[in-house]
Amino acid sequence: MEYLDFELPIKELEDQLDKCQIIGQESDVDVSTTCKQIEKKLEETKRNIYKNLTAWQRVQLSRHPNRPYTLEHITNLTNGTFLELFGDRNFKDDKAMIGGLGQIDGQSYMIIGQQKGINTKMRQYRNFGMANPEGYRKALRLMKMAEKFNIPVLTLVDTPGAYPGLEAEERGQGEAIARNIFEMIRLKTPIITVIIGEGASGGALGIGVGDRVFMLENTWYSVISPESCSSILWRSWEYKEQAADALKLTSFDMKKHKLIDDIIPEPLGGAHYDKETTFKTVEQYISKAFKELKDLSTADLVAQRMDKYCNMGQFKE
Repeated sequence: MEYLDFELPIKELEDQLDKCQIIGQESDVDVSTTCKQIEKKLEETKRNIYKNLTAWQRVQLSRHPNRPYTLEHITNLTNGTFLELFGDRNFKDDKAMIGGLGQIDGQSYMIIGQQKGINTKMRQYRNFGMANPEGYRKALRLMKMAEKFNIPVLTLVDTPGAYPGLEAEERGQGEAIARNIFEMIRLKTPIITVIIGEGASGGALGIGVGDRVFMLENTWYSVISPESCSSILWRSWEYKEQAADALKLTSFDMKKHKLIDDIIPEPLGGAHYDKETTFKTVEQYISKAFKELKDLSTADLVAQRMDKYCNMGQFKE
């Protein structure tokens, strides 16, 4: 297990507990009382730390190297039924954007999401989860296929943003994202969106328009990353913590401002501490959302989705 800076007190106690248990195994000394005391202290420390996380600490947890990425979610949610589909039928297949058919709780879904990669080689292969225009066009092709066969769409968002390279702009990055938003608003099949990690800028919005939008507890959703915001406003990354607070990017901020529908709770310490529980909880939220949406007529489904997004950002003086 890798530990973040603010998790070091937990690491110290877990190391103490390991040493205590080893002493008990390798000698005749009764260390059960000491181990129980350390376990109690460890539990209290975990609760105190994770109960009072700052916005920046939640951003760090969303990027934790042990956190389950999109393919791991898909594999566990679909129990091996996932069939990946490739290509945008225009330029090429984007490895940062994955999609295909799979069954969750007996229901077929068109599942689309960004994949970051689990090691250096895979991250380069997946372009760190930053999709090119062909990735968004592939996603749209799969959504249109789902609409044709009346299959609900599930999108899993985890990206630091769409790829900002010159070649991506030359192939119409902005147009591809805008087209996806336009088409998703009026797609004639249910759309469920889950933010499982980072939800940055238009890169997230390109597959993030849903009838139900959920965020895992320790994720973030914002027009810009804290580091980029800090570099623009203060010409330095040193103010990223202050920027994270100001951006109101946590799941709790998003729910408070009615920009998402609900928060999916994570195990104590984050999704990576108990992946199996995380996958089961995500599955429950997806199934519940689909049951709420499946009996709506196409006209009502699209109208409610349009109303939902038209009502965002309204205010009274």
